[in-house]
Amino acid sequence: MAKDEILSRIESPHDLRQLTDPQLAQLAGEIRTALCDVLAFRPAHFASNLGVVELCIALHQVFDFSKDRLIWDTGHQIYPHKLVTGRYREFQTIRTKGGLMGYPNPVESPYDLFMTGHAGASVSTVLGMKVADDLLDQKQRRSVAVIGDGALPSGIVFEAFNNAAGLNKNLLVILNDNKMGICPRVGGLARYLDRARTAPLYTEFKKDVSWMLKQVPLVGGSVEKALYQAKEALKATLHRGMLFEEFGFRYIGPIDGHDLKSLREYLEMVKDIEGPILLHVFTEKGHGFQPACADPVAFHAPSPFERNGDDEIVSVKKSSSRAYTDSMSDAIYAAMQRDSRVAVLTAAMCEGNKLQRLRTDFPDRFFDTGICEGHAVAFAAGMAKSGLRPIVDIYSTFLQRSYDQIFQEVALQNLPVTFCLDRSGVVGADGPTHHGAYDTTYMRVFPNMVVMSPGDEADVQPMLDFALAHDGPVSIRYPKSGVENIARPQTPIALGQAEVFEWGVDGMLIAYGSLFGSCVKAAAKLRAEGLDVGVINARFVKPLDAATISRAINECGFVITVEEGSLLGGFGSAVLEAANAAGLPTDHIHRLGLPDQYIEHAERSEQLHDLGLDVDGIVRASLAAANRENAECGVGSAE
Repeated sequence: MAKDEILSRIESPHDLRQLTDPQLAQLAGEIRTALCDVLAFRPAHFASNLGVVELCIALHQVFDFSKDRLIWDTGHQIYPHKLVTGRYREFQTIRTKGGLMGYPNPVESPYDLFMTGHAGASVSTVLGMKVADDLLDQKQRRSVAVIGDGALPSGIVFEAFNNAAGLNKNLLVILNDNKMGICPRVGGLARYLDRARTAPLYTEFKKDVSWMLKQVPLVGGSVEKALYQAKEALKATLHRGMLFEEFGFRYIGPIDGHDLKSLREYLEMVKDIEGPILLHVFTEKGHGFQPACADPVAFHAPSPFERNGDDEIVSVKKSSSRAYTDSMSDAIYAAMQRDSRVAVLTAAMCEGNKLQRLRTDFPDRFFDTGICEGHAVAFAAGMAKSGLRPIVDIYSTFLQRSYDQIFQEVALQNLPVTFCLDRSGVVGADGPTHHGAYDTTYMRVFPNMVVMSPGDEADVQPMLDFALAHDGPVSIRYPKSGVENIARPQTPIALGQAEVFEWGVDGMLIAYGSLFGSCVKAAAKLRAEGLDVGVINARFVKPLDAATISRAINECGFVITVEEGSLLGGFGSAVLEAANAAGLPTDHIHRLGLPDQYIEHAERSEQLHDLGLDVDGIVRASLAAANRENAECGVGSAE
């Protein structure tokens, strides 16, 4: 630690108020250095955090968030906030097992109010806190939400704006406008905000309006009222704030989000204004680190890298393994080449879903809706109704936001929409907000819905082709992991038909999806122990291959279902339901999967190990089921 280092001495936000402007500038630089240092070891959200350093410092100088309320929307830009709220000494543990979470976490600090990982809810939740504070006679507490321009188009944001204006509560919404989500923002609201960047910064504009109004004498109430209305209209027009003004928010901005002194002045100015306020702040994603400024998309959550003292990247530690996301992207590309009816929709996740080549080569059939998952699904339903074969490619955890549209607009209408659910199962360091734990459960309850998952890469293309040929909705889930290819004769994908990899007498492992390869390896180890254990690649949870599974229940000493999803209502539950319907005994059926608890952040391999879902865990569960030893089935098992 350098003798004059400031960041290491910050124990709480109150320490910021003792610093001079030069010291604050130094602190901002030290925070950015700390962010860069993390990337030397592991992937992390990066460019978004670089862009809010000054905003974070200014907020904690002006407000006292030990009492006031602050919610960072989405939460992936929380790192500077963690550094100035007493977590500097733990910062190098971020996104590791037992370390700091990469998102807000109330368990870590009272300065984190919600565990936020999805976009758009900040205005609603902070409004709810403000209403509660007022009702509980704590009106002195101020409430602030920081929301990005990428999250702004989310429908819930406008629902909250409408409600907040109607309640006329004292509420500050800071629009952190950096022209980006993960990818560049899209849509009409993006163009609206782009026009705001052509307006003068608020400091200059305020001087101009003030001078102009002083030149006109106020001679009567009606004139005064007219001038006030003219002023408000002029302000809204020149500042592109008319939309927010019409919603009932007082619009202020735009202001420079990297000018710490100006930020403090405007935060001081707005913090005691009555009613809802929107402060429009321009920031630069990646600010302070030239490579991230030049390519904020690549540096949103980059691979670990090493840099020299001049902020040049000298090496990047990229994974060379092919992922399921790559395989599905290639499959979609091939389908779009083959069939002009195939279109693909994503919700601001073009980069994450690796759809860049589709966007470039099929621009008329690629649609990025922004962070508006419900709209994306209803939009796809309209396409399907008119004869297209749309693919909705969204992370499992984010698709949950469109649940009613999946029900009403797709499944109820029995429309041929294919859902590609990336990041299903445990996702590693992003933790509980991002695990795709529930899609098997929430998809299989709908009539008309076909629900399936590839056991390895060889299943991916045939499954997508099957889905696009099927006259109804289909869900395909796949994990955030490298692909596996299990050596075997390939059997075609047929509706509701499992693949028997190898039959066993002593026991049967029935894998649904991503853990098929682990089951094959576990069965090989068990055969070395003298147990004749087979493996089934279930492929479908709906419709379930009841005939094959019933045979396994009747003929095998034990049956273990293995899934990387919630045990509640999941694949194992479907097997028990089928056994019950067939009048079969179930006491020798055991289930491995995700328990009824949220899984903390760690490496995916660590999570699978702790859940008993790695090869050794499956072996232990099998030995216990065969009464070969008193082995623990693992926390992921349910008896």
